[in-house]
Amino acid sequence: MAFLERNANRGSVSTGYDIDNSVKLQTAGVNSEFFNKSYSSTGNRETWTFSTWVKRTEIGSNNYLLDAYKNSNTWFILGFSDVDDIVLYDIIAGTDYGKRTTAVYRDTSAWYHIVFVSDTTNGTAGDRQRLYVNGVRVTDFDSDYGDPPSGYDGSVNDAIVHSIGYRTDGNSSFNGYLAETILVDGTALDPTDFGEFDSATGIWKPIEITDTSFTWGTNGLWLKYDNAASMGANSAGTGGFSVQNVNQNDQATDTPTNNFCTWNPLWTFPIPRTISEGATNVDGSSAWGGVKGSIGVTNGKWYWENKASGNDTIIGWQTDNVTPPSGTNAHNIIDTVALYQDGNYVWIKDSTSGRNDTTASGTNASGQIMGFALDLDSSPQTATFYRNGSAIASDVNIDGATGKTLFPMMSQYNQNAETNFGGYTTFTISSAATDENGYGTFEYAPPSGYYALCSKNLAEYG
Repeated sequence: MAFLERNANRGSVSTGYDIDNSVKLQTAGVNSEFFNKSYSSTGNRETWTFSTWVKRTEIGSNNYLLDAYKNSNTWFILGFSDVDDIVLYDIIAGTDYGKRTTAVYRDTSAWYHIVFVSDTTNGTAGDRQRLYVNGVRVTDFDSDYGDPPSGYDGSVNDAIVHSIGYRTDGNSSFNGYLAETILVDGTALDPTDFGEFDSATGIWKPIEITDTSFTWGTNGLWLKYDNAASMGANSAGTGGFSVQNVNQNDQATDTPTNNFCTWNPLWTFPIPRTISEGATNVDGSSAWGGVKGSIGVTNGKWYWENKASGNDTIIGWQTDNVTPPSGTNAHNIIDTVALYQDGNYVWIKDSTSGRNDTTASGTNASGQIMGFALDLDSSPQTATFYRNGSAIASDVNIDGATGKTLFPMMSQYNQNAETNFGGYTTFTISSAATDENGYGTFEYAPPSGYYALCSKNLAEYG
């Protein structure tokens, strides 16, 4: 298997414990999706721990995880800045304590585990605010506004508004997925209370948590996002959070223990695309531009879907070639096999014969569900394309890509697309079909022996 970046936590190992759900959050102007709650009681403002798993789908913009807001001079934030570092600020009456990491976190194909510990009773000043990413403490900061004094009472756990996935004073939200969001009021915990390193792979992974794992305190929370009818339901602690523009349609199965393919904003060319809704939607412009998926494969049999929105779309599979020459359209890169909806034929671009197209059957129309199946175990290797569950171009020979890594790809001209890799989609699913391992949620069942592009299947077949 392959990912666009290969060195981060992928959620790709068997953990013995599964997180079943996450929530997709999206900034969309006045329709920003987040959770909030006005705490009625003050908890422990000195000592507390926040933990969440996060998969980013947008880079280069402010994306916030935790916010506690009283007024413009008294607030706390933790999240990603517009340069993709992690920022944390705790400001009381205009006095600022906080840090910005030197490291940046731009891997949109990975799940990160973020833990922040406030412990202002600690006798060591440098240990009063502690940040961990994937089990490792972060100690390298570009900006350091100093450590809070001993016994400092911060904004978190005060009787004020707290938000998940939102910054109140900046009206900024979060784009991506959150899973297993926890606030423990009154205890300074370690990352090992939430995860562990896999003994075989060294990958940081979740461990099982129950409602008796911690003393939750006055304002403790545990959002599992597992109740579609009440996405802000609290599984432990005191009371749930209010949902702001979040409903059952925002529940996802893309999680830290089963990481699904999404469109990757780091790989769009030659004209950037607007990627949204958990990196499953792509908005075009009046020029050809393309995007690739976050997971690539070298063997196995794989399946995903896309809802057709217009004709000027070329969509299928492509190798992880180097950056194309300036001005080269995405679909003109070698080792591409894709359905060209406008001409209703399969567009084949390989390194030996140039263009070698083959006709697809039927007629394209907006709203159809297109299916994309790839067989890298056969000889020759083949791709098959589907429309509303029926094959329209079968066993297309793609041996020109033998030995290379193939990724989902799409090139479009002034079109929008809703894609379903199985972990989340915005288009309505009526049949809720899965692959033979029970992974993914699709409109049409994947062909026998074909699987969703997710880490559990990749560990077995990829």
